[in-house]
Amino acid sequence: MKLKITITGPKVHDVGYRVFLLKHAMNLALPGLSTYNWEEMKGQQQVIVLLEGDEARIKAFLQLVEKTKPEMAEVSKVTFEDYDGDVGRVSEVAMFCTFVQLDKAIPLLLKIQDNTSVTPQILEEIKGVREDIQPGYASSFRQMQADIRAIKERLGMA
Repeated sequence: MKLKITITGPKVHDVGYRVFLLKHAMNLALPGLSTYNWEEMKGQQQVIVLLEGDEARIKAFLQLVEKTKPEMAEVSKVTFEDYDGDVGRVSEVAMFCTFVQLDKAIPLLLKIQDNTSVTPQILEEIKGVREDIQPGYASSFRQMQADIRAIKERLGMA
């Protein structure tokens, strides 16, 4: 069974909708899923979902799509129609979503790096704290937590 789902609303892009849909498709062990963002002519955003699987799993997926959405999404309508074209593999969507999220995260991480300065004094303090930590603490979770607290205190982060 194949189906095309169109999710329309003022805010369905950049809210994690495709990752949300992927998670549900994977939880239901659906073999086929393709998702992409689209702009409708009236200024509305759309997420197009192409789905393939057995009838019971697709019905369960439809119920999830009708009842739930990502927290920041604003949905006006959800439509379903039969589909007879190609549908990608869930693993392909998972890989694509990973790349999209990395593409968004890398510039943010670079900004954080540019705005964070590690001075030579901080580096020396970290080295000194590191030398104080005895080997073997890693086996004790409680001891590691105490060491982390001590490091934070020495760095003025407590």
